[in-house]
Amino acid sequence: MAGSSNYTFKSAGTKFSEHRNTVISGSIVFDQKPIGLKTPLSFGNGELFQTHKDIKLVIKDNLKNLILTNHGERLGRYDFGANLREMVFDRTSKDNFDGELMTRVQNTVNRYMPFVSLDTMSSDVDNHDNQHTAKLILRIEYSIPHLNSTNNGIEIILYIAG
Repeated sequence: MAGSSNYTFKSAGTKFSEHRNTVISGSIVFDQKPIGLKTPLSFGNGELFQTHKDIKLVIKDNLKNLILTNHGERLGRYDFGANLREMVFDRTSKDNFDGELMTRVQNTVNRYMPFVSLDTMSSDVDNHDNQHTAKLILRIEYSIPHLNSTNNGIEIILYIAG
């Protein structure tokens, strides 16, 4: 066909002049677009809900939610999550409680977030002078190799029967 042209979408986009931007110390800083909701949900300033604008924070939030989710809580994906709730009533009967925690967390992260590399896990139990319940604090250190991001961490608190 005479006069036809082919273009790639890589050449399409927004013009530099269309970006809202701010000048800080002589450098132009572009306003970032939201890329994920912060959880727990809360109202934002100028937005309906607070959002993340940094991919590392989105991954951290998603990782924490993945680990805290129990089987059956996610519609359409019964086995989504680390399913730690059933373990909190079984602490006294497990010989290797921390090993089972690590296995469950590792398996679910490998399946649903394989781009995250788990490095270490530590746990502390705080009884608060109560013989029936205790607070289990899990600290998980992880890396995101594709983003060259290391030394990231999350803290997860579970209440266990005891």
